[in-house]
Amino acid sequence: MQERSSVSELANQLRQELDRYSPGGKLPSSRALVERFRVSPVTVSRALAQLAAEGLVVTRPGAGAFRAGPRRTTAPSAGDTSWQEVALSADGAADLVPRSVDASGVTVSLAAPPPGVIEFNGGYLHPSLQPERAMSAALARAGRRPGAWGRPPLEGLPELREWFARTIGGTVTAAEVLVAAGGQAALTTALRALAPPGAPVLVESPTYPGMLAIARAAGLRPVPVPVDRDGVKPHLLSDAFRATGARVFVCQPLFQNPTGAVLAPARRGEVLRIAREAGAFVVEDDFVRRLAHEDAGPLPRPLAADDPDGVVVHVGSLTKATSPSFRVSALAARGPALERLRAIQVVDAFFVPRPLQEAALELVGSPAWPRHLRTIAAELRTRRDTMAAALALRLPELELPHVPSGGYHLWVRLPGSGGEAAFTAAALRAGVALAPGRPYFSAEPPAPHVRLSFAAVAGTEEIEEGARRLRQACDEALMESVRQHSRDL
Repeated sequence: MQERSSVSELANQLRQELDRYSPGGKLPSSRALVERFRVSPVTVSRALAQLAAEGLVVTRPGAGAFRAGPRRTTAPSAGDTSWQEVALSADGAADLVPRSVDASGVTVSLAAPPPGVIEFNGGYLHPSLQPERAMSAALARAGRRPGAWGRPPLEGLPELREWFARTIGGTVTAAEVLVAAGGQAALTTALRALAPPGAPVLVESPTYPGMLAIARAAGLRPVPVPVDRDGVKPHLLSDAFRATGARVFVCQPLFQNPTGAVLAPARRGEVLRIAREAGAFVVEDDFVRRLAHEDAGPLPRPLAADDPDGVVVHVGSLTKATSPSFRVSALAARGPALERLRAIQVVDAFFVPRPLQEAALELVGSPAWPRHLRTIAAELRTRRDTMAAALALRLPELELPHVPSGGYHLWVRLPGSGGEAAFTAAALRAGVALAPGRPYFSAEPPAPHVRLSFAAVAGTEEIEEGARRLRQACDEALMESVRQHSRDL
């Protein structure tokens, strides 16, 4: 948050000073700006890039930044786009599922909050936890590899596919792995490949809102199957397959989002057996395996490692453990499903850019990679414990049913039967952005919840300050509820 604020402030200052220079006039050097404003070279570079994007300056490598010439401006035409409402829905009468896409559950964790707001809604590591130096070095080395800027194999670089296959384990081979552009893209490909529009798809309840959005955008009907702290309930999964005739079940067996549950050993075989008997696929979203906490102990293998029959379509990703922009993931499957996944991915995106694949290979093969994983394992454990303790101290009325040993968030139940929207709004007014629980349910939620991330903040001090502000928000929401009750009387 501080870096974003510094960039904005410097850009505003430079924007105000541009009148001092004639068109084409040279601005002070980056070094001079660093010394004058006491900011980092990265901040100067990003501020100048922002002004260049606005057309106010022109940057010339090796020469510096110059004030741009006067811009020609034309008044925007006042067009009429109302016709699109008809065009976008004229063929929707026969759709079993509405084609409109609700991305609100996804954007909650993607949007950067305003300066000064504590980011308890984030879905990625804070910049201080990201391996920026290692990623930069890997990208630099990758760019020098022979053929690094050429066309890669459509399935992905063989060496990277081999690495993903080894991390999945079992009898999975490189030939059964496709490199994809991040977990979201991989899930999209999987659902489009395995289920036709209008079909039901079984999902955990609660589950990741981005997956629900993918399903609905593909014209699928998400059907909830409840989970507890041991993962999905097998008897309810079996009932759901029988009742719906679904051919796909999407699950997160390890540190499930949002509950943090791990599928119990006794349930792993049951889930695969139930799906196999239903003639269905299990899409395994193994998105957070590399964010295990220091006290997690040995992790269970991916479901795909124990599935010789091609029931499981596995999705694994490097993004959560690195950076939001390091979008490299893997799809693993067997049999005809693999060829369909490959075909859809090729049609949609051709291939993942080769420089990014080469950089991924450089990163995971470097000594910095295991060091980074150890560092975040320790840091995430500390942050998790800090948040859990702060909530117990300041907000004992909130229920924390499960403290996970992996992932980046806590799933908290609010008291009463409502008030989720009021609490979320009050939290934002108090300076804390959090994720409301409603978007995590494909049907009516059984109780109000919020998801609190401890990975996207600057450190433990910010977590404790966020809990203090949430106390204030909780009191405000309670007072508003009392006032509303009084008005109703």
